[in-house]
Amino acid sequence: MTGQRRIILRVLTESDDHPSVDTVYQRARDIDPTISIATVYRTLHLLDEKNLVQRHDFNESYARFEVNTEHHHHMIDLESGEVLEFTNDDLERMKIRIADELGFELVDHRLELYGRKKSK
Repeated sequence: MTGQRRIILRVLTESDDHPSVDTVYQRARDIDPTISIATVYRTLHLLDEKNLVQRHDFNESYARFEVNTEHHHHMIDLESGEVLEFTNDDLERMKIRIADELGFELVDHRLELYGRKKSK
């Protein structure tokens, strides 16, 4: 892995906001001004192929990325675009039960919920 790829992976590892390619590029350039946008695109594509990062679209016109670590789901605020990560043991058991009832062994999935914050 090249130094520039390490920087891009570091940017993603230190991010908690599911950055876009442009955001990753800006943050990487803050560390190494010689990194090009093409390098960021190629590296993110490679990391996605290697399953080291996950690419998310979140119903937007651009992709966002995160390091592929622990299993979790996303709640996306339609007003602000904020992405909240969550886990839920009941949901995990339900997904396995549904797959089993349909005659499948669950091997992978993604769950994205979209909503608006409730008024108080």
